[in-house]
Amino acid sequence: MVKSENVVKPEEKASLRIKLGGKDVSAVGKEGSGATKFKIKLPAAKRDVEEFVKGEESEKPAKKEKRTRKRKASSPDEVLPLWVCPDGRIFLETFSPVYRQAYDFLIAIAEPVCRPECVHEYVLTPHSLYAAVSIGLNTQTIITVLNRLSKVQLPSEISKFIQESTGNYGKVKLVLHRNKFWVESPFPDILRKLLKDEVIQKAHVVAPEGNGFTVTAGLTEQAAVDLTKEVEMVSSTGIPKTLLCSRASSPLHASISAMLAISTAEALALAENKERELHSFEIEPSQVEHVKARCLPGGLNYPMLEEYDFRNDTVNADLNIELKPHVQHRPYQEKSMAKMFGNGRARSGIIVLPCGAGKSLVGITAAARIKKSVLCLVTNSVSVDQWKHQFKLWTNLQDHQISRFTSDQKELFAGVSGVTVTTYTMVSYSGRRSEESARVMDEIASREWGLLLLDEVHVVPAQMFRKVIGIVKAHCKLGLTATLVREDERISDLNFLIGPKLYEANWLDLTRAGHIANVQCAEVWCPMTKEFYREYLKKDNAARRQLLYVMNPNKFQACQFLIQYHEQVRGDKIIVFSDNIFALREYAQRLRKPFIYGGTSHQERTRVLAAFKRSAEVSTVFLSKVGDNSIDIPEANVLIQISSHAGSRRQEAQRLGRILRAKKGKPGSQGADEFNAFFYTLVSKDTQEMYYSTKRQQFLIDQGYSFKVITNLLDAAGGASLQMSTRDEQLDVLAKVLAAGEDEAGVEVADVTDDVTRTKKALAQRTAGSLAAMSGAHGLTYMEYGTNKAQKPRLTTKSGKMRHIMFRKHAQGKN
Repeated sequence: MVKSENVVKPEEKASLRIKLGGKDVSAVGKEGSGATKFKIKLPAAKRDVEEFVKGEESEKPAKKEKRTRKRKASSPDEVLPLWVCPDGRIFLETFSPVYRQAYDFLIAIAEPVCRPECVHEYVLTPHSLYAAVSIGLNTQTIITVLNRLSKVQLPSEISKFIQESTGNYGKVKLVLHRNKFWVESPFPDILRKLLKDEVIQKAHVVAPEGNGFTVTAGLTEQAAVDLTKEVEMVSSTGIPKTLLCSRASSPLHASISAMLAISTAEALALAENKERELHSFEIEPSQVEHVKARCLPGGLNYPMLEEYDFRNDTVNADLNIELKPHVQHRPYQEKSMAKMFGNGRARSGIIVLPCGAGKSLVGITAAARIKKSVLCLVTNSVSVDQWKHQFKLWTNLQDHQISRFTSDQKELFAGVSGVTVTTYTMVSYSGRRSEESARVMDEIASREWGLLLLDEVHVVPAQMFRKVIGIVKAHCKLGLTATLVREDERISDLNFLIGPKLYEANWLDLTRAGHIANVQCAEVWCPMTKEFYREYLKKDNAARRQLLYVMNPNKFQACQFLIQYHEQVRGDKIIVFSDNIFALREYAQRLRKPFIYGGTSHQERTRVLAAFKRSAEVSTVFLSKVGDNSIDIPEANVLIQISSHAGSRRQEAQRLGRILRAKKGKPGSQGADEFNAFFYTLVSKDTQEMYYSTKRQQFLIDQGYSFKVITNLLDAAGGASLQMSTRDEQLDVLAKVLAAGEDEAGVEVADVTDDVTRTKKALAQRTAGSLAAMSGAHGLTYMEYGTNKAQKPRLTTKSGKMRHIMFRKHAQGKN
């Protein structure tokens, strides 16, 4: 209902009174020439207008009324962050107020598919649910919390899938005791079922006294005690019970309530079992991999739990290792450690953190908590030195407690416990070893290790490296990587080689928090010159096509311009990557920059990297694929990629990781939103390289990164003096490229005997050929001419001297 009262007095301003649903809205107006004009301000929000019209009267001041509206709870659909689909896909809204809690839960139960800025996509898999139960989430907890956080009712197919994937987990354990592997379970019927399988029968070590199980007494698990303490701590936070029970008022608190209720019941149930019998049988160490794979979902569906009760291990000697007082962990590092040690024992598994986010500190913290001997496996000899430095930087360990095992250093730590750092190839190498190397290897193979640290764990599924798991006997295995992806789709093998994924951090979240650098990714298109493109299209140059588009003069000029700009204008440190050794050497020599590739000695690598880190004179270094993994160069903040290994997504992310370490702000910077690192990929247009580039970027795009395409970079160069500007220079380079052998035109090949980054030709190579080619007579023809007349043997030379007796007998014998 609207009422208006207009009262106008002579020579006074006009006033207007309007009533909306009983509320007065006053306005004043001025008389102009003609009609009086009024300016009325009505409520802006539609909801407020509807309240006025409905007649909701209130005598409270407007300021207090506005404050009351803010306190009103938002609708459940606005708070609930998940969309759960029947096919197992889950979509997470990052703008939800409970995004952080929902993310921590989702990353524990599902595999991330794509994580852009606004909506993330995840998928439930048997392996991801296997990982969820391994960190303490039971079946009912997963279903309840997922339903509470979902905008829609949880599909029955999802509930059934979760129950089938997690119901049998934890009933069978793999235990290492006195250097022997045992399959252990409190349920003897399950062990009998396992022994009926052919794979497990083959691995079974039959005891001399018969086929019975070994029976031992199992005490109450420490997990129940720790779980009860955690419940008490959360319950004491003072959260009202009404909030913990009402889904409409707060779904997050309701889901917490569900978890607490289930966890409490579980803890009490476990605490009632004062003592129980554990049945076990022994298996061959070489068959552990196959037994674990057979027990996974898709096989017998009894995934093996691997836990190490290190506090009660009295057989293996303790290591006196403590973190230094200045060590401070970031929140995501604490979360990853909580997932590994959540029940007071050490779980085997994989932690995924971006490059530069502190994976080394996570591994060292795990070693400091377990306090047993540690074997650390890395990819190359440079990383061996870096890991030793990290152990000395973060802990109280001294030189004599840390040993290195490489082709150059073959050391043993002093005492009964310590840390050994070596490469995958030094352990997995099956050829003949030197006496000193064999002695160190025997010590590694015969010892029971408390912790096996596997840096860059994505390399383990390779056929050569997976032998390491059978050679080394470790109670707990922790894998560290930034890129849990492989092009051969063998990454799922890590579930039984190492263990489930324990934690994975979101790259963009760490960037916003300032824990890693804010990177601007750009793809620079470089047109091919007509001479190079003509040769590129020829069928005869198929083996040299990669070298032709890498040595494209326009790409070289773009690289030179970017180096000059970032060195001279911004004062940055630059890494240039090339998988092609010919291009790497040619670029570096023309620009007078140091370069490192597989054939570079360890001493030379160390010298060049030290100069790059500390010297202002060395601001650019060229690297081949040896720099993809485990090389720590925190000073670098610009990366230029001129050549890569086909469409490898892993390599793209690993190379980006070289510049991801958090950077200090420069004077005049605008703050956290400003880009402080730059990643350039130089691509020759209209070549196969463009297809490879699109495929390589997919992993980073799934992490939320975006690539800016630059098509006119050289226009910004203006009159800058760049090499290969003249046609004569370009033709000289083209002649070199066409004259290069096929070995030079290809990519670098890694050595398989000592160091995975050292280039070396194969010791034996089988090729199709002929004796003429081997003797250097390829293309030549040998012909004989005769008169078909009998000739007398020549017994003398042309000078008349008698021929040697051997030749005389040979000549006489022919007749």
